[in-house]
Amino acid sequence: MNLNDSLSDHVRVDAAHKKALKRLNIESINDLLYHLPARYEDISDVQSVGGLEKGQEAVVYGQLSGLKTRKAWKSKKPIAEGKVEDGSASIKIMWFNQPYIAKMYSDGMYVKLAGKVAGSEGKLYLSNPEVEPLDSLPIDRHDSIFKDTEQADDTLYPVYRETKGITSKWLYHTVLKCFERGALDSLIDPIPVSILQKYNLPELKTALVWVHSPKKAKDAEAARKRFAFEEVFYIQVQKALERAAVSAASTYHIQTSPEHIAEFTDRFPFPLTDSQDTAIEAIAKNFIDNHAMSRLLEGDVGSGKTAVAATTAYAVATSRPPEGLDKKIEYGNLQVAYMAPTEILAKQHFESFIEYFKHLPIQIGLITGSGCMKFPSKSDPNKPTKISKAQLLKWVKNGEVPILIGTHSLIYKSVEFKHLAYVIIDEQHRFGTNQRKKLAKKDERLPHLLSMTATPIPRTLALTIYGDLDITLLDQMPAGRKPIKTEVVGPGQTKAMYDHVLSELEAGRQAYVICPRIEEPDPDKQTALNMKSVIAEAKRLKKDVFQDWEIGVLHGKMTPAEKDAVMQDFNNHKIDVLCATSVVEVGVNVPNATNIIIEGAERFGLAQLHQLRGRVVRGTHQPYCFAVTESKSEKTKDRLKALATAKNGFELAEHDLQFRGSGELYGGKQSGLTDLGMEAIRNLKLVEAARNEARHLVEQSPDLAKDFPLIKERVNKIGEALHME
Repeated sequence: MNLNDSLSDHVRVDAAHKKALKRLNIESINDLLYHLPARYEDISDVQSVGGLEKGQEAVVYGQLSGLKTRKAWKSKKPIAEGKVEDGSASIKIMWFNQPYIAKMYSDGMYVKLAGKVAGSEGKLYLSNPEVEPLDSLPIDRHDSIFKDTEQADDTLYPVYRETKGITSKWLYHTVLKCFERGALDSLIDPIPVSILQKYNLPELKTALVWVHSPKKAKDAEAARKRFAFEEVFYIQVQKALERAAVSAASTYHIQTSPEHIAEFTDRFPFPLTDSQDTAIEAIAKNFIDNHAMSRLLEGDVGSGKTAVAATTAYAVATSRPPEGLDKKIEYGNLQVAYMAPTEILAKQHFESFIEYFKHLPIQIGLITGSGCMKFPSKSDPNKPTKISKAQLLKWVKNGEVPILIGTHSLIYKSVEFKHLAYVIIDEQHRFGTNQRKKLAKKDERLPHLLSMTATPIPRTLALTIYGDLDITLLDQMPAGRKPIKTEVVGPGQTKAMYDHVLSELEAGRQAYVICPRIEEPDPDKQTALNMKSVIAEAKRLKKDVFQDWEIGVLHGKMTPAEKDAVMQDFNNHKIDVLCATSVVEVGVNVPNATNIIIEGAERFGLAQLHQLRGRVVRGTHQPYCFAVTESKSEKTKDRLKALATAKNGFELAEHDLQFRGSGELYGGKQSGLTDLGMEAIRNLKLVEAARNEARHLVEQSPDLAKDFPLIKERVNKIGEALHME
C-alpha cells in the first residue's frame, strides 16, 4: 500500500462515498490519514445499559425509540418517556414534568444520556437524563468497549469532520483498515530527528497512530502538537525562503538624513508621535541595508500610517538613481508605487499626497480602472488634472513621475517604471517577491516593500502569516484624537441612540449607518437570518428617524463612478447620513463624520467591527460607535462588550483570538492554515520555535530541494495555496 494510492484501490468505496470524500478533499490514502479528528469523545465514564444498577449516575450512548408522552396514574403529572438501546440491552427513560422532550427528539436518533438510574429490579429506568444529540455513535455498538472493560485507558474515540454520505465512524474504521494493511510501512518523516527530539515531538508514524486511535489523552495531545508544529513549520520555511530570496536580490541604497526628513515633517500641522518617529527611523535604516526591506506597518485606524508612508516616499522620491550620481547625468529621481485595495482609497491617497507634496516640484500620478490623473496641472499648479493613460505611462516609464498611486492596475504589463525603488501596499498583505519583480519589470533590482494594515493582528498570527516581514507597530494616536465611545445597543434600546445621533447632526456633524446586506432577499427565498439591508434601511430611516436630513446610499454593487459621487457628496457635507455596507470598512476618511451605527453587529467579526468604527476617529470631535444587535445570546453580549472595553485594536485582536479562534478572526482560507494550525497559533512558544527552526534550516541548507526534498515538496504546496488569488 502506497500513501499516494487512491483510497478506492484498497477500500470499498461506493458512489455516495466517492462524492462525500471529494467534498472532504480525500482522494488518496495520504489525504485520509491527514484528515485529522476534530475532537475526541471520552467514554471512560460510559456504562453498558445491561450492567446498570439502581442509584448509580450513568452515562449511556445509544439509539432512542418509543418516544411518547403520558400522564402519571395518580398525580396526573405529564411524563415524557422512551427507550435507549446500546447493543447490549435497552433501558427505559423518563422525564417528569417535561412532556415537550418527546417532541424535541425523534425515534432513531443517536444520543449521549447522563442521568440517575431509578426504579426497582427488573424495572430500572433513567430519570430525567440530560440529552446530547449525536450525528452518530462514537463507536459501533457491537465494538469491544463493553467486552474489554479492564482496558480503562482505551476510552478515547476520534470524532471527524463529516459530510452527507460519510460518517465519522466510517472514517475511523477506514483509517484502522489502512493501518492494518501497512499504510505506514514506507512512511518517511520529513521533519529532522534533531528538531523532533528538541521539542519532544513524536515521529510521524507514531503521531498518526496516536492522533487516530489514542490509548490516552496525552497521546492525542502529543500527536496534535506535532502536526500543529509541522504545519506552522512548513509555512515558516516558505516565509524564510521568501526572505532569503529578497536578501539575495540587489536593491537600491537610499541615503537620507534626519535633517532631510525634518524638512518634510516640520510642515505637518501636527507633531509626529514617538511610534511614527521610530517607524520612519527603522524604514530609513532599511533603505541603506544591503538587501531590500520587507516590513509590515501595523497600526490602529487614525494612528498615522499615511504620514509615515508619505515621509518615507519623500525620502525616496528626492533621491537620485545610482547612475545619475555616478555619471552626473540627469536621470530623474527614484520612484515610488503606492497600491490601494479600492479606487475610493487610491483617490483618497492621491489627494492626501497632494497635500503632503504640493510645496515640492514632485509629480504625482494616479492610475485606476476609471482613468488617470496627474498633479500638478500645467494650467493650475495647485490642482490635479485628468490625463490619458498613454501619456501617464510614458512619463512613468521615463522616470518623470516619481510617485504613482493606484489599485492592482499598477501590476499590469503596460505599467513600466524607470527606477522603482519603493513599493507601499495598503491592506494587501499577499504581496510576495514575484509580484515585486513584476512591478520592477526589467530592473534587476528589487524594490523595498512597506505593507500597511489597520487590521489588528495578534502577535502569533503575525509571526506565522507574515514570517517574511519585519513588523513595526504604531501603538500611539496623534495628539488631539479623542478615544471613541462605544455602546452596545440591544433589542428595544434604539430610541436613545437615534436621539443622540440627531443631536450630533444638529451640531453639524455627520453619521454612518452600516448594514450587513445590500438588498432585502427575495420573499420566496427568505432565510431565517434577520439582517437589515442598506436600501430598505435608508428608506426606513428617511421616513421614521432622519426626515429632515439628507441620506445617501453606498454599496459594492455600485459602479466606481457612482461610489465616487456619493463619497464626494458625503465629504462635502451634501449628505448627512451615509447608509452603507462594510465597503466603507477600509480607509474612507471624512473627519466630520463622528457617529457610526452598525446594524447586526453580531454578524461581523471583532476585527471588522473595530475597522468599521475607525471611520469616525478621523477628526478632533468626540466620536461615537453604536453596535446594534437583536441577539440575546450571552456569547454575543460578551464579544460586543469586549468591543466597548478594549483600549485598542491589538488588545481586541488578542481577545478575539482567545474568544472566537483565529480562523474567524483572520480566515483560514487567507492564511493557508487548517483548523489545527489555527488553534496552534494561540501558542506563542510553538510559533516562535517553528519560526526559529525554519530560519535555521534555510540558513544551513540553501538548497532545500537537495537536502530536504520532502520538506521542499510540502512547502511548495503551501506556497501555491498562499499565492492563489
